[in-house]
Amino acid sequence: MTVITLHTKINSTIEDAFQLSLDIDFHKKTASQTNEEAIAGVTSGIIKHNETVTWRGKHFGVFLTHTSIISAYDAPTYFVDEMIDGRFKSFRHQHYFEQKEDGVHMKDVITYQTPYGVFGKLFDRLLLKKHMKDFIVNRNSILKKELENNR
Repeated sequence: MTVITLHTKINSTIEDAFQLSLDIDFHKKTASQTNEEAIAGVTSGIIKHNETVTWRGKHFGVFLTHTSIISAYDAPTYFVDEMIDGRFKSFRHQHYFEQKEDGVHMKDVITYQTPYGVFGKLFDRLLLKKHMKDFIVNRNSILKKELENNR
């Protein structure tokens, strides 16, 4: 099992950071490098607890689909998107938000397992983990800019 933990500080309100993190249209904007499209479930606007979205995007030169459900939701401090169908053996992304004096502290904890035994583990070690980390760092950077520029 692979775990990636990232921290981002944003000069914003916790409510705004939480809502924008659940915005399907904003996610499309942050995932433009992979041509992500929401093709089923909630395909626009704010996704809510127990709702699903199916994404189609190009990763490593191949179009893949990934269906997630918002499996846990405690506004405005926490939510989880969890894979219910896709290429991973398992995939869970926990989003934590904490309001502090210097802004919102956002923590992402991504936990996943690759299929295909030793080949999946090797692929993860050589390429996938860095790709996943870079994808979320880029997303959070755009989220931070959007929130801080619109204050």
